[in-house]
Amino acid sequence: MADDPQGYYAASRNPAPERPALEGERAVEVCIVGAGFTGLSAGLELAERGHEVLVLEGRGVGWGASGRNGGQIVNGLNASLEAIGRRYGGATADFVATVVQEGGRIIRERVARYGIACDLKDGNLFTAFTVRQMKELEEKQALWRRHGIDNFELLDRAGLARHVRSDAYVGGMLDRSGGHMHPLNLALGQAAALEGLGGVIHEETPVLRVEDVAGRPVVRTAKGTVRPEALILAGNAYLGGAVPEIADRVMPFSTQIMATEPLGERGRALLPTDVCVEDLRYVLDYYRLSADGRLLWGGGTVYGGTDPADIRAKLTPNLERIFPELKGVRIDHAWSGNCAISFSRVPQMGRLGEQTYFAQGYSGHGVVGSHLFGRILAEAVHGDRARFDVFASLPWIPFPGGRRWAVPYSVLGSWWYGLRDRLGV
Repeated sequence: MADDPQGYYAASRNPAPERPALEGERAVEVCIVGAGFTGLSAGLELAERGHEVLVLEGRGVGWGASGRNGGQIVNGLNASLEAIGRRYGGATADFVATVVQEGGRIIRERVARYGIACDLKDGNLFTAFTVRQMKELEEKQALWRRHGIDNFELLDRAGLARHVRSDAYVGGMLDRSGGHMHPLNLALGQAAALEGLGGVIHEETPVLRVEDVAGRPVVRTAKGTVRPEALILAGNAYLGGAVPEIADRVMPFSTQIMATEPLGERGRALLPTDVCVEDLRYVLDYYRLSADGRLLWGGGTVYGGTDPADIRAKLTPNLERIFPELKGVRIDHAWSGNCAISFSRVPQMGRLGEQTYFAQGYSGHGVVGSHLFGRILAEAVHGDRARFDVFASLPWIPFPGGRRWAVPYSVLGSWWYGLRDRLGV
């Protein structure tokens, strides 16, 4: 059974217009490549400030990671505040701590302001299999408190049982400022809001190449050319070879999700407070209930951006290990999609020339990171580069061995940490 690339999300998407491909030549104030969360976040921010915005999307709005992901609002970057402080210094960690929750706030602000129907709910739960993992949660709570963030509630086994009914865990930690939603409908809603402010989106318009002509960016597509005053590259794992200068800085990896049949009371019994969940393993599982009561279960990692032969066979054993009562449950949808990972696990932001900006490499934390970085990109284009310059100044670290060895190196690392997960060490 072949699934749509966006699986359940495509089957339950809100109505949206088809947007024509770009044809001919256009001059515009700001051109954005990519109608995912980064591009839409930047575009909305700029349109709200009165800028003329044109978005080019290779497929459809939210077609890539933004419309396929787990839909979980998990505060923070992939790299911890501790790792950022160790690598880049305490001042940088202090700065990052001021923005790690902003992405979630942006989502809630946009949903409220524009009336976006995307099933937004509160609550993100981290679960621990071992005492060692519980210690990690305690250390994370203490670290964030030192940075003035105090919204984590530690839970013992009994406390965890109020939120998730599984004997697999020893405890967990609840972040009430986290949450979950229908990501494709969030993207479609932001696209409609952008168009309501005068922005223009062209779908089915893959960018072939980006050029610099006399110090100004020029964007070439199959049937058109855009000459913007400023350009934002927001294609992340789906930018392809259009901009080789930044392609090798990140590596695509795929993650998989499946949706069960509607579970009704069975689902509400397993997740009585309707929070989203992710565990603390390196190769983690994440799950939540959809608005119509399906269990959306995600996990697995394939480096290089390829899909596994059988998503259901790959994910079902872990689902049944956590919830044995769902053994044999019908799986109605299964799909996969690419994210982009950086070697440092810190998203990358920078400029190519004076007026071409980019952000990429959210490393699995793209829901909040993309909204935050979209806003920061918009600030820079608008003329305020203060926050942009902090992230742009962080050195990016190449994958050992370059593009040729990035995938085997990462597969080896994933195997090693996966073995540690299985051994509980």
